[in-house]
Amino acid sequence: MTAIPFDNGMAEQGPRGHAGHSVSPGDIAIGVIIGRTSEFFDFFVYAIASVLVFPKVFFPFAPPLQAMLWSFSLFALAFLARPVGSVAFMAVDRMLGREAKLTIALFLLGGSTAAIAFLPGYETLGAQAIWLLALFRLGQGFALGGTWDGLASLLALNAPENRRGWYAMIPQLGAPLGLIVASLLFAFFTASLSTADFLEWGWRYPFFVAFAINVVALFARLRMVATPEFRRLYESRDLQAAPVLETVSREWRTVAIGVFAPLASFALFHMVTVFPLSWVLLFTPEQPTSFLLIEAGSAAIGVLAIIASGRLADRIGRRRLLVVSAAAIAAFSGFAPQLLGLGEGGEIAFMVLGFILLGLAFGQSSGAVSSNFATRHRYTGSALTSDLAWLFGAGFAPLVALWLAAHGGLLASGAYLLSGALATLVALWLNAELASRH
Repeated sequence: MTAIPFDNGMAEQGPRGHAGHSVSPGDIAIGVIIGRTSEFFDFFVYAIASVLVFPKVFFPFAPPLQAMLWSFSLFALAFLARPVGSVAFMAVDRMLGREAKLTIALFLLGGSTAAIAFLPGYETLGAQAIWLLALFRLGQGFALGGTWDGLASLLALNAPENRRGWYAMIPQLGAPLGLIVASLLFAFFTASLSTADFLEWGWRYPFFVAFAINVVALFARLRMVATPEFRRLYESRDLQAAPVLETVSREWRTVAIGVFAPLASFALFHMVTVFPLSWVLLFTPEQPTSFLLIEAGSAAIGVLAIIASGRLADRIGRRRLLVVSAAAIAAFSGFAPQLLGLGEGGEIAFMVLGFILLGLAFGQSSGAVSSNFATRHRYTGSALTSDLAWLFGAGFAPLVALWLAAHGGLLASGAYLLSGALATLVALWLNAELASRH
């Protein structure tokens, strides 16, 4: 049995091509932030529409709670399709190159997103509207599997030894940044339009914006990936897509630990983004605009918490921070959901506290063991662990949390979050045990 040390293998020096051309980690960081922000903006545009729009436009025949649960069922489809997309686009990567893979994936992602914007509702197409929405949601997830560009792995590999935590948090900034933009955009339309106009045409504009942002992000990322320096760097680091079966057979232990290590933060991710918006809309008289503004403000605090996680991880260690934050999330799951039932003050307290915990945990959780993969398998292994962690930790979180809350009260919704925290603690303990035996 091969030991899996929690964090090793990161080079201290910055990347250099064979000709000696330096590419700074700062250059890589810019490409990573642009790419991740565009992906998460797409993600949250669909997520917010899953709460505010789709239950009424595509499931008008169902009671409000049941319509929301049906909408969240379609929401989960992207997480099921994403690993399939990763495998398919890795083949494209090997055959046509990373530039072609990114171009195809991002246009498929943008095309699926824009297609949703043009989709008529149930009253026009009947059940076909639901099937088409499911198809385009699968297209989004499949395409997301191909947007993995390896830049985050390069960033981690080339971080200075004493700043690994700082550089590990940079890709995670895209999540709250994407949420802020999406929440403010929807807040503008819900505040500016009547309910009828918003449900008829206003909700479609954020999807058009998402397509435009995808195009901008594509050129920004291609500019990074297509440079001669980066091509030599990929070759020197062997960050090409290795066969999936080979990676799983040789690195299955690292894949398994990498999947379960971030589940606490990934479960909390939806407990403070999608789920509370659905609860407020269904069970309180509050208007969505005000809660979207609360969400945007809390996400801004989450940005600061992610940045703080980089400093803390470099000071106390990444694994220790993940253990402490997972334990804090477990405690949070035992009382915090009830805050949502205490009016606007309780909602603000829940969101702010949740985003602080999310930032500290999420800032260091993604790719927590990616450096433990052998160089040949790092690109493929990192993509697979990310896809599977999102699937198990986040894909069904809104659906399960809302169902539990509706049938067992707000406190019951914390059960899903608690399970993710326990999975993280077990994975981190197992990782330490394996390392200590070798």
